[in-house]
Amino acid sequence: MTTAADRVGLVPHEALHDLVTDVFAERGVPPRRAALAASALCHGDLCGFDSHGVFNLERLYLPQFAAGRIDPAAEPAVVTDLGACAVVDAHRALGLWQAAEAMDDAADRAAEHGIGLVSVRGGTHFGCAGFHAVRAAERGMIGVVASNCGRQRIARPPHGARAMLGTNPLSVSAPALPEHPFLLDMSTTTVPTGKVRTAASSGEAVPEGWLVDDAGRPVTDPAAFDAGRAQLSWLGGAPETGAYKGYGLGLVVEVLAALLSGSGVGPAAEALDGAGGSDDDVGFFVLAIAADRLRSGFGADAGELFAALVGCPSPSDTEVRYPGWWEAERARERRGSGVPLRPQVHRELLARGLAEPTGAR
Repeated sequence: MTTAADRVGLVPHEALHDLVTDVFAERGVPPRRAALAASALCHGDLCGFDSHGVFNLERLYLPQFAAGRIDPAAEPAVVTDLGACAVVDAHRALGLWQAAEAMDDAADRAAEHGIGLVSVRGGTHFGCAGFHAVRAAERGMIGVVASNCGRQRIARPPHGARAMLGTNPLSVSAPALPEHPFLLDMSTTTVPTGKVRTAASSGEAVPEGWLVDDAGRPVTDPAAFDAGRAQLSWLGGAPETGAYKGYGLGLVVEVLAALLSGSGVGPAAEALDGAGGSDDDVGFFVLAIAADRLRSGFGADAGELFAALVGCPSPSDTEVRYPGWWEAERARERRGSGVPLRPQVHRELLARGLAEPTGAR
């Protein structure tokens, strides 16, 4: 968990967004798509998921541009179009904007057919799955987004000695209370690799349960992960406490995002030889459901459902809320007062021309 001591001054969101937009545009991404990609990346910092925010600009996206693994001028192409559903080849487009456009396409199809599915292959890392899923909720629809990690292998099956799957994120959104959509955004491992690496960059220990060694013992040194001395746990922890559920959800994502689209998969023959693979040819599953077209009253009933949850009494001072509530609150606050950045990330962005922060925390 990042503490106030790890933060520097508050950077205006607009300045942060403009800088990231310029960086992507300088790499050849068309201006409108560069701005959309910047919105997707800054979403992580606005909502408190800094492991998927601008922390990844220097560590993930710019190296992939430099290596030619992201094509800044790529134009995704529809491979199969059945009206309500389609398969799209992203052609190595920057996933930050391409997945957002895929959701917009799915929502357009849902507006016509009641449901819209866009299955994407040839994709690249798309940041926070929730940024793309919530675009459906903003149009009054249910949104589902899942992504495998292409051919990259990060997590081992329960009892396995080889990494076979990625962290395989999954997000679901729906209309809820005003300005507070329901938004579940999760990896199928206990945490994504980004949370481990942000902790390592700040020299923080991680909680027991995130990482284990080969004998299943807890590891709290985040640097042990990239050093090969620790591995991610699945949701549920150990096999005895439910790891099969997280593992099973990871496989669900692999089926929906990769097998359906024809993307690269983690559990390939070379994985048995211990080859780690790379996060190329990523698959996306993007679904929008226009629930009000299926039955009237969906929106009103959703409001009642989530209002009941917010009204649930608590035995402590902690209020009962639902996934997405606090993220929306945090984003609202940070749009007004500024976005806090880790010292190392702030220094990197200053070197790229970011203005000094407006204040200190």
